[in-house]
Amino acid sequence: MLMSESMEMYLETILELSNMGIFVRSLDVARNLGVSKPSVSRAMGILKNNELILIDSRGYITLTDNGEKIAKKILEKRMLLKEILLSLGIDEKTAAEDACRIEHVLSDKTFEALKVYRSNL
Repeated sequence: MLMSESMEMYLETILELSNMGIFVRSLDVARNLGVSKPSVSRAMGILKNNELILIDSRGYITLTDNGEKIAKKILEKRMLLKEILLSLGIDEKTAAEDACRIEHVLSDKTFEALKVYRSNL
């Protein structure tokens, strides 16, 4: 499934909030990403229709197994990219911002090559 950058950001945000022990609701996602509640509602509908999230009767959002798998891979890409950028001497703030942008366009092939590269450092 080809995902847009914004849909990836929503999945990643749900994962990160869940990992902090938060019972995630649309409002939490909106606040975290700095987007409107209607934008989140539309995105949650798309993610739900694609069976990437579940929304219970109280409005709590959880990732499906497939949604979690995608979110974890996106997060892994960001962490790897940030690590490599830091090792090149890029400052923390710039490395984090650039890694967040790059993670969405990085191919799986390049990601795997970067993992091999890192392991050889």
